[in-house]
Amino acid sequence: MPDPRSDRELLAAHVAGQDGAFDEIVRRYAERLWLLAFRTLDHREDAADAVQETFVSALRGAARYRGESEVSTWLYRITMNACLDRIRRRRTRSTEPLAGHDLPTPRDGIDDQLTRLTVADALATLPDGQRLAVVLVDVHGFSITEAARILGVREGTVKSRCARARGRLAGLLGHLRPRHPTSVAGGVPVDREDAGNGRGAGDVQTTRSATRADRTGGGP
Repeated sequence: MPDPRSDRELLAAHVAGQDGAFDEIVRRYAERLWLLAFRTLDHREDAADAVQETFVSALRGAARYRGESEVSTWLYRITMNACLDRIRRRRTRSTEPLAGHDLPTPRDGIDDQLTRLTVADALATLPDGQRLAVVLVDVHGFSITEAARILGVREGTVKSRCARARGRLAGLLGHLRPRHPTSVAGGVPVDREDAGNGRGAGDVQTTRSATRADRTGGGP
């Protein structure tokens, strides 16, 4: 039966020495953190390593948690920092590709897989700050406020990073944009959720439509 205590209560219980309290936090967040890491790194093993590092860091640093943010935000921030470290290490290995892509699984469509690889390569060209901001907001759907808390920066910084990232991605991924956004393509209505929202609708639509290919399930 799930533990009814809040995340903060569980973390406090762990700090107080109660066995199993931190295990419940792991149970609650392992899959979510893995998805966050996988969509950021585009590599299953690296994502699993980043999540493991997150929980080890959280386990060791629990006593320093002051409750200034939600436990979930605290964990997301540790995960994003772990991902950022891996992105930087990748860039030092000049003989390797931009990202270590997984081979298609049987449930992956070829078109979806190729789109995912294209998006991953495009994201990998972005400066670290822009990449993390746009992944959180446009891939994972966090609000600007939530993303700012996770990244530890101001909301305006997240907005400007996303705007710059979307502009660059629009140029790199423009070929993925539907030709007739008001029509029905292949029997599937084109997504228009960003039309007229005043946030660079065309660029956001291109980025979000493309990155949906990266929203496949699967755990570590």
